[in-house]
Amino acid sequence: MTHSTPPARSLRYARSVADYRAIARRRLPRFLFDYLDGAALTERTATRNRDDLDAVNLRQFVMRDVSTVSITTTLFGQELAMPVILGPVGLAGMFSRRGEVQAAKAARNHSIPFSLSTVSICGVGEVASQAGVAPWFQCYMLRDRAFMRAMLAEAWAAGCRVLLLTADVAVSAPRYRDRQSGLTVTGSLHGKFRQAAQVMARPYWAWHVYLRGGPLVFGNIVPAIPDASTLADFWAWLGVNFDPALSWDDIAFVKAQWNGPVIVKGILEQGDAVRAINSGADAIIVSNHGGRQLEGACSTISALPSITETVAGRIPILIDGAIHSGADVHKALSLGADACLLGRAWAFALAAGGEAGVAQLLADLAGEIKASFALSGCTSVAEVEAARR
Repeated sequence: MTHSTPPARSLRYARSVADYRAIARRRLPRFLFDYLDGAALTERTATRNRDDLDAVNLRQFVMRDVSTVSITTTLFGQELAMPVILGPVGLAGMFSRRGEVQAAKAARNHSIPFSLSTVSICGVGEVASQAGVAPWFQCYMLRDRAFMRAMLAEAWAAGCRVLLLTADVAVSAPRYRDRQSGLTVTGSLHGKFRQAAQVMARPYWAWHVYLRGGPLVFGNIVPAIPDASTLADFWAWLGVNFDPALSWDDIAFVKAQWNGPVIVKGILEQGDAVRAINSGADAIIVSNHGGRQLEGACSTISALPSITETVAGRIPILIDGAIHSGADVHKALSLGADACLLGRAWAFALAAGGEAGVAQLLADLAGEIKASFALSGCTSVAEVEAARR
């Protein structure tokens, strides 16, 4: 399958995440851009993720031989070309035609994992077959346990072996931007008119994604609601199926359905990191959902040191939250992370240029990580870890 992407010239001068974001803003209808770019309520938690990362200082050791620098690492027996994973992002198939497939191909070609969201447009079977490699799979705890079993079985059958269990979505968070853009009122006539106007204002997207990129449904959830005809139907089903009664005991339920590593995503507290391990988690992700859930939560980078102090060496510690550059990856590793997940960064690049945009982002990121390691006097991930001791 081939996928039409925006002209290559749109990527010619794009190098930073801010560049990709600017292009994405011009290409996507407002309700989609605001869904991707926005966060809970006043978005202070999302802003704090970025501000606190900017405030982290790296140690610089000079007069060291850095003629050979390696940024490879290993997770769950898989060698990664760099300590980076494409994290799960919902609706990515609406940012570019069959977008999850395009992003998965870019990740495969750069020898890093791609994580598929439960609320992806492309289903797990499509992504695995079209990209030529099975993704990591992300799931929520849902009230409908029978459907969860079936969905996890389908992901396993598609070749997925690593599961991300999102722990910080017991309920949906209010997001001002989604209300204002019309995303959360799609069932109303007013909401439909607002979205239609936004789509018509983006003719390139309307032609290449809306008209030619279908089916625009939640591919992994279609079996649960086969009669759904709009995204609003899928959102409504999810809204009543997020399980507010989820507990640490639910990890045992998930592990009973899954014969591979289970990573718990959404850890910000030392105690929760310990509870995750005691409940059977094989790794954790220090995450506040990109600031999209609890407004007022701490930044992920500020939570990382105490969690590292408590559980480092017992299981891998991953982190997400405003990771935009090679220096950001280096900072996270210097504070105890084993690898970083990108979220909005790769989604902006996807919207800006499809697979080529994500590939360019990853190529630049690898170069930035190598340069940051070398300039700090480190030649490997292991040396970055040693430098913090």
